[in-house]
Amino acid sequence: MTTVQATRSGDAGAPADPAPPRLTRRQRLSHWDYRFAPYLYVLPFFALFVLVGIYPMVYSGYLSFFSWPRFGPHHGDSVGFANYAHVLQDPVFRKAFWNTIGIFLLSSVPQVVTATIIAAMLDTRLRGRTWWRMSVLLPFVVAPAATALIFGSLFADKTGLVNEIIHAVGLPKIGWHSNRFASWSAIATMVNYRWTGYNTLIILAAMQAVSREYYEAAAIDGASRVQQFFHITLPSISPTMLFVIITSTIGGLQIFTEPRLFDTNLQFQGGADYQYQTLTMYVFNTSNSSTDPYPRAAAATWIIVLIIITIALVNFGLTRLVQRRSER
Repeated sequence: MTTVQATRSGDAGAPADPAPPRLTRRQRLSHWDYRFAPYLYVLPFFALFVLVGIYPMVYSGYLSFFSWPRFGPHHGDSVGFANYAHVLQDPVFRKAFWNTIGIFLLSSVPQVVTATIIAAMLDTRLRGRTWWRMSVLLPFVVAPAATALIFGSLFADKTGLVNEIIHAVGLPKIGWHSNRFASWSAIATMVNYRWTGYNTLIILAAMQAVSREYYEAAAIDGASRVQQFFHITLPSISPTMLFVIITSTIGGLQIFTEPRLFDTNLQFQGGADYQYQTLTMYVFNTSNSSTDPYPRAAAATWIIVLIIITIALVNFGLTRLVQRRSER
């Protein structure tokens, strides 16, 4: 007891730990600025994205389950999945789906391959590299309307430059606006012209981030430039290639501007027989139809979203599979 009492009395006599210094107002503001400022910087973007992005998407999904007369002030009764059934059973929608897939394959696949080859060429010790790198981006700077006017003149059915060249070598002229595959090719050419340079710079930036020591070691071991490209460059830039493939897929399946401006039909329906009407053009035309335009257009939009997600996931899986096999 005596020892315990002595210990307690000793503790009572010891000086207490000093209290932490009180933060000044400026220090508190500095702490709050460090903690909350990053969120405040990105808040305007996300607020605007919710307002003009998320809300319209959610509302269009809600609207797709109702009827709505063309000039009615409010939507009508719920119709369940009737709008989705109408869109899926519409032969024009099925034709627009295959048109979109055809244009997508003719544009996105050659676009990524060409962009990768051009980026590999620009990654070498080329004279005037800066000028060449700037020049590949020039088509992207040109307005889509101007691009459509230029290529519309090139691919005109009667007086176009391409048909004049074809006719000069003794071949029959091509109906670029009437033939289905020819119209796909003309539109895909417009898309490739505008977007190949953009993807080239993205891939080139990834190539320049690859350490030069890998190439030096491979050259010492006797690897050719082609072997270095397939065994060093492509595996090293696979995340960037995946990004380019996914974004090209999304953009290719949402194509609207090029076929819309390429169309010379006064009804702007993608040709007289819908031979190059795309899915987004179908949504645009459906929203101007006479019967339940807005709900059916909303249903078509969500079907397109599901199609894009499905194809993007397939592309993602195939790309990862190829990547894993190349790493073995």
